[in-house]
Amino acid sequence: MRISDLTIACLLLFVGAPQGARAQDFANGQPPLPPRPIPGIALPEPGPSRPAVSDDAVIAPAPNTPTAHSALPFVPFSNAREALRAWMRDSSAGDQVGAVRALEYAASQGHLTAQYKLGRMYAGGEGVPANDLKAFEYFSKIADENADAAPGTAAGRMVGSAFVALGSYFADGIRGSYVKPNPDRAFDMFNYAASYFGDPDGQYNLARLYMKGQGTARDPRQAARWMKLAAEKGHAPARAAFGEMLLRGGEGVPRQPVLGLMWLALARDGADPVRESWIIERHDAAFAAASAADRQAATALLERQQLAGSGSPTMQR
Repeated sequence: MRISDLTIACLLLFVGAPQGARAQDFANGQPPLPPRPIPGIALPEPGPSRPAVSDDAVIAPAPNTPTAHSALPFVPFSNAREALRAWMRDSSAGDQVGAVRALEYAASQGHLTAQYKLGRMYAGGEGVPANDLKAFEYFSKIADENADAAPGTAAGRMVGSAFVALGSYFADGIRGSYVKPNPDRAFDMFNYAASYFGDPDGQYNLARLYMKGQGTARDPRQAARWMKLAAEKGHAPARAAFGEMLLRGGEGVPRQPVLGLMWLALARDGADPVRESWIIERHDAAFAAASAADRQAATALLERQQLAGSGSPTMQR
């Protein structure tokens, strides 16, 4: 689930957590239980006013200890909304240190979108030194405090994305920290993001766990089910993976080469040529190996779907 920085900026002042109907993609017709609380350490809280820092102040990397979590000194804001205005003003002026300081203050006040933005920043090293442990802790706080956010809302999309990020951290662990690889917890995170929030990244990653039998019993049919749900939402990697499943068939998945080629073509159309070049390679290889009749039928099916404005073709019987 990609949430643009522009969207985040617009939501920072207005996002809330209204209640609403739950997602439709529950695995067994019942909403999943929220995962148990995620271990972590407390995020920094606002401290007393400190002397102003000089103009050459920089953002220092966190100490190399498993539970260290240092923060920029907070400037006194009267509330989170004032801090967010300062964040947008300082960001526009190119004052990254002031912008991060303001955002940290808003996050410490429990502002969901500020927490999410900081998690993304630390995960990707965007304007701050990359720090996976800090990112993990922000995403953990979001998940622990907002697991019942309404699906389909701005808040729900951010919380679902935070669960996906946590799943990835639990899958691989964070070197030199208390976050160790834990396939069972990764499954919990992806399953909750996929089933409660209907998050396509969560559905894609959950399908991969079912394919590999990591954190759960191997189940190709469940893998295909979740991969199809993500593919129908326009998730390019899921479209490619689901297309390959249909090309191969077997293990409870019907072999449908024409439909498989069509999904691969849809995946190629939506793929990022830099980050997802593997999709283009697999598409090209599959079409090169297919018969002329299958290629022609897949192309015709793709055109019909594009004209109809639907990327969710009906499974052939």
